[in-house]
Amino acid sequence: MVPLLVVLLLALILFGAGFALKALWWLAVIVLVVWLLGFVMRSAGTGGRKGRWYRW
Repeated sequence: MVPLLVVLLLALILFGAGFALKALWWLAVIVLVVWLLGFVMRSAGTGGRKGRWYRW
């Protein structure tokens, strides 16, 4: 009974890790797209210089 529970627990952990990694990949892609759009759609700052749309 114990080996069966260990295998089921391992399967749940791996399934959870796989789902979390896939979700993190999608989040990383969304952040990258927003970051790249920031360079395209940035507004002009003082002195005619293009400024950043975010404050880092």
